[in-house]
Order: sequence, then C-alpha cells, then structure tokens
Amino acid sequence: MSARVRVLLYAVAPDGEAVTATYHRVSTELAGTAGLLGNELLRSVYEPERFIVISEWESLDAFRAWERGSAHRATTAPLRDFHDTSRGSAFGLYEVTAAYRGDDVPLQRSSST
Repeated sequence: MSARVRVLLYAVAPDGEAVTATYHRVSTELAGTAGLLGNELLRSVYEPERFIVISEWESLDAFRAWERGSAHRATTAPLRDFHDTSRGSAFGLYEVTAAYRGDDVPLQRSSST
C-alpha cells in the first residue's frame, strides 16, 4: 500500500471572498472523487491575500488517476485564476512519511524510522 499524499495549491488574491467562494464551488464538485480524503482552505495570518488549498489523497496512484482523468482540468479551472507562481510552481505534491496526533501517538510512520 502506498502512502497518503497531500497536494498544496498556492493561491493569491486581494479579494479573499473570491478565493473562498471558488474553493467551495470546486470542493462541492469534487465530492465523492475516488481516492480524495478531503481538502482544506488556509489563509495566511500575516499575508491575508495568500492562501493554500491542501487536498489529501489515499495514495499517489489515486491522485494521479484523477489528475489524468477528463474531469480534472474542467473542475479545477476556476482556481487557476488565483494561482500563485511566485515560488516557481503553483502547487506542491508531498508524500506523508510520518504523522502524530496531538497526544504524541504516531498515526503513521515511514518504513525508514
């Protein structure tokens, strides 16, 4: 079984309400997508025009299957207006290698630890 992955989409917009409304619309369309465990919209406390959308996928294979699918581009197109490419890429793809709950109980450990 492969590890969960998280996709981080960096967004920037002076109008936070536009990003928030678009996030809700896209998330509603993504409901029930195979392999998608959930997503969150984060807004910077220090730079309120900056946002991150974090989606969690059951595996890299599940994410890539959705990404190659026909619905991917059309569903996520509204968020492209807000892409923040100031860091080189508007998104990052990360494999979860370890995780803890708030009480220091491991939720997941990589095989190398």
